Amino acid sequence: MKFLLVEDDERIASSLAEALTDNNYAVDIASDGESGWEFITAFSYDLILLDVMLPKLSGIELCQRLRRRGYSVPVLMLTAKDTSTDKVAGLDAGADDYVIKPFDLKELLARIRALLRRGNTALSTFLEWGGLQLDPANCTVTYKDKLLSMTPKEYQLLELFLRNHGHVLSRHQILDHLWSSIDTPGQDTVKVHIRGIRQKLKAAGAKHDFIETVYGLGYRLNQNE
Repeated sequence: MKFLLVEDDERIASSLAEALTDNNYAVDIASDGESGWEFITAFSYDLILLDVMLPKLSGIELCQRLRRRGYSVPVLMLTAKDTSTDKVAGLDAGADDYVIKPFDLKELLARIRALLRRGNTALSTFLEWGGLQLDPANCTVTYKDKLLSMTPKEYQLLELFLRNHGHVLSRHQILDHLWSSIDTPGQDTVKVHIRGIRQKLKAAGAKHDFIETVYGLGYRLNQNE
């Protein structure tokens, strides 16, 4: 999944982006509100982490602009001010949740997972399809109770399919969701990762076309699973 982090403190932005990347999220970073808006209008994101105090355009103003323009992407506010007035202002601007700096990383990741689940029709904390089960809390993947060893990108790709089951995802959409805008590889990279996942699933007993190719369009989870 792909996040946008809008944070003007370079140290915080760097450490938080590293932690999110370690937890299998792709991250773009903007250092002010206007740059954040440019990223939002150019790319698709699954979640936005938004500092309140930003140069050029505050986090509150950016969130208000997002909602006025019809963007429904979840917004998690990051604020150094632990007052009810600031919290209310952020929520009234359209934020979905907030955390107070300095924040506990485990709590932040839990809040992120909760926001992502809101957009998923499944209420379970697990993502499932056929015999495949993915646990976002522990970043583990099993097929019929067999633990599968996945690379970070393979894990991210499976999560994307599970959160969009029933939908065909083109290579371009996959690249847009799973790589940051500054290090997007060629489309053949998607084929390589799909091949790797299929091999691991097949070794665990799944059909080779558990992830099926829809020729001319892209890939999706096999509807017969």
